[in-house]
Amino acid sequence: MKKRTLLFRGTGTALVTPFKKDGSVDEVVLRELVDRQIRAKVDALVPVGSTGEAATLSDAEQAHVIEVVVEQARGRIPVIAGASSNSTSKAIALAKEAKRRGADAILTVAPFYNKPTQEGLYQHFGAIAEAVEIPVVIYNVPGRTASNIEARTALRLADESPFIAGVKEASANIGQIMEILHHRPRGFGLWSGDDNLTLPLVALGADGIISVVSNEIPAEFAMMVRHALRGNYEKARDLHYRLLGLMNLNFIESNPIPVKAAMAMMELMGETTRLPLTSLSDAARPKLEQALRELKLIR
Repeated sequence: MKKRTLLFRGTGTALVTPFKKDGSVDEVVLRELVDRQIRAKVDALVPVGSTGEAATLSDAEQAHVIEVVVEQARGRIPVIAGASSNSTSKAIALAKEAKRRGADAILTVAPFYNKPTQEGLYQHFGAIAEAVEIPVVIYNVPGRTASNIEARTALRLADESPFIAGVKEASANIGQIMEILHHRPRGFGLWSGDDNLTLPLVALGADGIISVVSNEIPAEFAMMVRHALRGNYEKARDLHYRLLGLMNLNFIESNPIPVKAAMAMMELMGETTRLPLTSLSDAARPKLEQALRELKLIR
């Protein structure tokens, strides 16, 4: 079996996809966001995931966004590109195209809507890994997919496929996550999929986070994760509680509605989303503005 090495340790940012007012991808702003993340010392970039609104990007747009991010990153940190579908053949096609555009690895979510069995999940991810032959991070987010990748399935994939690089875990099932952490083979990564659980999961042995809040505060959040990974828990805890309000408010409405609104308030990009996502509601907006003011991110 090919030796597996850890893909990254620290903070990977699940990048938003900036749109112009007409709904087209804003490539200029996307490049600026990539540079901002790298200057802030994040450890990986994850374009065209759920935060990047992959569901409403065409296949060509997904490929273009990946290519832009890879080009702008210039090999400074890994690019882990989203490549997800509830059709295994389409997920393979997306993964191959992401690889062709220069992605270092793939993030692929559990198939949604058709609710496969654990055997179906195993075969789905195994087929993608076998076809693409670059590291594949499986993404468990039952709240969006209506299916859970159980620990035994994640560990079976880890044991049997050298290209399965790890799992982004957003089930909030601590028992399940601990089972994976306790029994995973060397080099198999586990990254939190929930910003607010990053610190406790790192304390249990996780390798970091694929984060939403690091779109807004990359330097501060990456520092929190680094402190935790180094065992500096007092410093990490101080930052965790300082940033916790914003972490939680990023999910006051469906992601990425709040994070895009926040970044627009910070004058980093426009707020445009694509339907069926809409603008942040009037009820939520003052709460987000207040959190940004408290962190001195806006006046």
